[in-house]
Amino acid sequence: MKTKGKVFRYKDNVDTDVIIPARYLNTSNAEELASHCMEDIDKDFVKKVKKGDIIVADKNFGCGSSREHAPLAIKTSGIGCVIARSFARIFYRNSINIGLAILECEEACDNIEAGDEVEVDFDSGVIKNLTKNEEYQAEPFPPFMQSLISAGGLAPYMAKENN
Repeated sequence: MKTKGKVFRYKDNVDTDVIIPARYLNTSNAEELASHCMEDIDKDFVKKVKKGDIIVADKNFGCGSSREHAPLAIKTSGIGCVIARSFARIFYRNSINIGLAILECEEACDNIEAGDEVEVDFDSGVIKNLTKNEEYQAEPFPPFMQSLISAGGLAPYMAKENN
């Protein structure tokens, strides 16, 4: 499984209140949440994001509350993968649960810039920066976790397994 797209670049400690501001938590509609994704840190994000695009961030991405709304808003906005130096633990788990692909890779975070075109191969963990003609190696998810993400998250995976 692969994704390819343009990079949106963020710094340390992007918290869930910035990913999806609390004022929009009165809905669980994924499309409505996605329409407000990142608006407090990047007003043009929802106007520019395209299916397969990639977020690259520094440390502690997804810190703050434990709401699943944050990874759901990112995934539904079209983001194909989030690459960071590190993720808040609950955000990491929530991302897997809803089928948002995430990878930790210091080297990629050191070298990828906003607007770069990047391709991610989830099977191998290879991140290709097509703009700079560079490759970085992330730890790929084990096959079981790749299956969860491919299925769209834990609930769809379990439904598929039980049929």
